[in-house]
Amino acid sequence: MANTLGRFYVTTPIYYMNAQPHLGHAYTTVLCDVMARYHRLWGDDTYFLTGSDEHGDKIAQAALACGESPQAFVDRLSAAFRETWVRLGISSDDFIRTTEPRHQAVVQRILQEIYDRGDIYFGSYGGQYCLGCERFLTERELVDGRCPDHGTEPTRIEEKNYFFRMGKYQDWLVAYLTEHPEVLQPEQYRGEVLAFLRSPLEDLCISRPKSRLTWGIPLPFDEDYVTYVWFDALINYISALGYPEGERYARYWPVCHHVTAKDILKPHAIYWPTMLHAAGIPMYHALRVHGYWGVDQAKMSKSRGNVVRPLELSDKYGVDAFRYFVIREMTFGQDASFNEEAFVTRYNAELANDLGNLLNRTLHMVGRYCEGMIPAPADEPGAERQAFIERALATPAQVQRAIEQWNPQAAVLTTLELVRAANLYLEQRAPWAAFKRGDVAQVNTTLYDVAEALRWVALLLHPVMPGKMAALWQALGQEGTPRWPDEVAWGILQPGAATRRGEVLFPRQELALDEAANQA
Repeated sequence: MANTLGRFYVTTPIYYMNAQPHLGHAYTTVLCDVMARYHRLWGDDTYFLTGSDEHGDKIAQAALACGESPQAFVDRLSAAFRETWVRLGISSDDFIRTTEPRHQAVVQRILQEIYDRGDIYFGSYGGQYCLGCERFLTERELVDGRCPDHGTEPTRIEEKNYFFRMGKYQDWLVAYLTEHPEVLQPEQYRGEVLAFLRSPLEDLCISRPKSRLTWGIPLPFDEDYVTYVWFDALINYISALGYPEGERYARYWPVCHHVTAKDILKPHAIYWPTMLHAAGIPMYHALRVHGYWGVDQAKMSKSRGNVVRPLELSDKYGVDAFRYFVIREMTFGQDASFNEEAFVTRYNAELANDLGNLLNRTLHMVGRYCEGMIPAPADEPGAERQAFIERALATPAQVQRAIEQWNPQAAVLTTLELVRAANLYLEQRAPWAAFKRGDVAQVNTTLYDVAEALRWVALLLHPVMPGKMAALWQALGQEGTPRWPDEVAWGILQPGAATRRGEVLFPRQELALDEAANQA
């Protein structure tokens, strides 16, 4: 049901190694991890790729500014990204670096193949070059003579280079995106690309002369030039799979979902498809594009000093709380704004109060009224109970539908509705009052139902908060890890299972202000 082929391949963009990881990098990677974990939960054969993009002008300049060789510079930053992903619980199957021989060999092979087909030619070009974008900008892309993404005036460069006949494939790309609207989602980004393609598509400069830049993959047909960083980087998605003979390439490429932020929509939606088509490689399955993270309604930037570091947040509030917040807060495809006060408020309201308090109360009453054992429910056909069970039974399909539609926020919200329904059911049934009047059947039935709902919550939110949901699973006396669809049935929770009351799952948090803020 989750994927008709029973396979799922998801990729982050490979992050450019010119700065430390920030909130935007973390969101994309956590999002891909959550999607991969849901598909694994469903039993899909899943492969999850991330990595680092390590060539180009900006890296060479940044390394020089640090007094390091480019290789030493990218070694250090790539390690920082990998450490961050480990600490954020990222379950990637591979981490590819564009400086690895396995990648460079595939880049050179594809370059040679496209060159041999006549779609790469040598010519002179003069244009406006943006160092931040590491590419030539057309006049129609400039805003008041500046790069729209970096706000800087490009540099006029005239030189001889190699060009990819990208314009040759414009009509094919327009037809493909028109006939396959599901390939590029959300819809507004497909519309943006098609609007761009209404004007003639220029050929793409795909080389840099070594006289200007040596830090790159040499062209296989001209040793005096290196490959343009985008023509190099995009190929990681298949080089990591062992293209062209690799078993992983044959298995996973047909079900590839690329995930990227909207700032690199054009390379993924225009450069990459035309490169694939020119090389005779099938199109990727889908491109999923998300918005920007801002901070207090302002765009993150080093110059503003408002860059959010994910490890600082996870150290303050916990890894799973961070993962929960970024998935819960951003509507996929739209922009979102980070605010630490909102983070803590959301955590306390939804995790500490709604979910954590429900678990604490349930375990307390199971301990007091049932000797710490999951009680056996009575066969009670009451309308109140039936409505609650029906509400619970609808939740897994709704969560699965949300994930299939690339809406993990909706999956979280749907599960939260089950948590709130369980809290309401507990209040309505008042097992504490039933215990006082000696109605053991109602006590046992109510506590069983709420515990069973909590078991479902542990299953449904496990991809988002794997650590905390594993703890919730064990608190209910369950062994191993949640599995789908084995566990998606009402009544699997076995009476007599011994609950385990450990540390509070979600202790309330206070806003952890830094020293500068406290002194202000």
